[in-house]
Amino acid sequence: MDGVEVITKLQRLAKNQLENLTLSITSGNVDNMEKYQYMIGQIRVYEYLLQELSNLLSKKEHKDNGGNIIKLD
Repeated sequence: MDGVEVITKLQRLAKNQLENLTLSITSGNVDNMEKYQYMIGQIRVYEYLLQELSNLLSKKEHKDNGGNIIKLD
């Protein structure tokens, strides 16, 4: 398993958790403010993690391509 596969798998897991948290909040499964704030914090962490993983993948693509723009003909 190479680095890209690991990052892709982590992205998939983080997206699933983010969807579950969002669904829980929007469906009204939050019974107090502390739980709501905790879940919002988790959502922010997963969004940050997904952005960083995406950045890692884009850096990998740039490195693989020599950082150049590829012409699509």
